[in-house]
Amino acid sequence: MLKQALAKNGLIAILRGLRPHEAAAIGEVLYQAGFRVIEVPLNSPEPYESIRILRDRLPADCLVGAGTVLTPEQVGQVKAAGGQVIVMPHSDPHVLRAAKAAGLYLSPGVATPTEAFAALAEGADVLKMFPAEQMGPAVVKAWLAVLPAGTLLVPVGGITPDNMPAFVEAGVSGFGLGSGLFKPGLSADETALRAKAYVQAWNALR
Repeated sequence: MLKQALAKNGLIAILRGLRPHEAAAIGEVLYQAGFRVIEVPLNSPEPYESIRILRDRLPADCLVGAGTVLTPEQVGQVKAAGGQVIVMPHSDPHVLRAAKAAGLYLSPGVATPTEAFAALAEGADVLKMFPAEQMGPAVVKAWLAVLPAGTLLVPVGGITPDNMPAFVEAGVSGFGLGSGLFKPGLSADETALRAKAYVQAWNALR
């Protein structure tokens, strides 16, 4: 289902700093804008409660998960909260295996081809290229020349509507959007405006 969600809209919302009382409103404007994958980083306030609210409020075709997942124990807590996707800044094999054993979708962070191949061998569904601003489209093109055909590569870090075209031309499958989309204190209306700008840029490139 993760691949299908990204096929509809390759943009992943990263809601770092989201608070439970605003989760429903932010989630709904993102869904209306077209987002179908939403993650709450675990270094946010009460992240499991926000994940639970988002999962309860959003339609089934929108996947909800957690970011900045660092331990196997956190994987279990995410699943208990209703999360479906585990997103990591790294590729710790213990976390990868815990996520697969729990039946969750998995997007580990990779910064080298060695990490990318190792993550795929552990069952990664989507590779999170992080931090994207330190690598760029040329690295994407080089990686995809050697990674298995059909590998889904999603840059995260410093993505704006203006720099998306070069990454798409290099072959990425989507983008993870953080502070350019949402940051603490941003209202639902402001988030909706940013979301629409990103979706318009994405749709223009398809």
